[in-house]
Amino acid sequence: MQFSKSTDYALHALIHLGHSECCNNVGIKELSATLGVSESYLSKIMSKLRQDGIVRAVPGVNGGYELARPADEITFLDVIQVIEGRQQLFECSNTNSRQHRLLAEEGAAGRDQERSGKCECLVEKVMDGAEQHLHQYLREHTIQSVLDEAIKRCSHEVNKK
Repeated sequence: MQFSKSTDYALHALIHLGHSECCNNVGIKELSATLGVSESYLSKIMSKLRQDGIVRAVPGVNGGYELARPADEITFLDVIQVIEGRQQLFECSNTNSRQHRLLAEEGAAGRDQERSGKCECLVEKVMDGAEQHLHQYLREHTIQSVLDEAIKRCSHEVNKK
C-alpha cells in the first residue's frame, strides 16, 4: 500500500498552516514555495481540503488558507480519506473459487453462515483487521501531535547545546 504524493503534500501543507496559525493565513505562493510543488497542483489539493471543511479559504489581496478547525481535531485519517478516498483497502475477489468454498465450508461447520448464503472470506477478515488497526493509529495522530513533536525536538536540540 502506498499513499499518493497528494496526501504527502496535503499533510505537510496542513502542518505548515498549523505552525503559521498565529501569523494569520498563508497564501498559495508561500505554501507552494515551502513545499516545492506547483501552485496549480497544490491548489487542487487545497480545494479538496476546503470542500471537506479541513481548511478555509480567506479571500482578498492578503488572502490564502487557514485551518478550519483546531489542529488537534484534524487527524491523519481525515486527511488521507479526503485525498485518497474512503474506499476499503482490500476486497476479496476470490469468493467463487474452489479454495474459498472449501475454507468457508470448514469455517462454517456448525454456524449460521451457510443458511445466510454468505461465506466469510478468511483472507478478507485478516485484511479488514489490519485496516482497522491502521485507521485507529491514523486517528490517534493529528496535525497538532506532529507540531508538538517538532517543538519537543527543537527544544531538546537547544538544551543539548
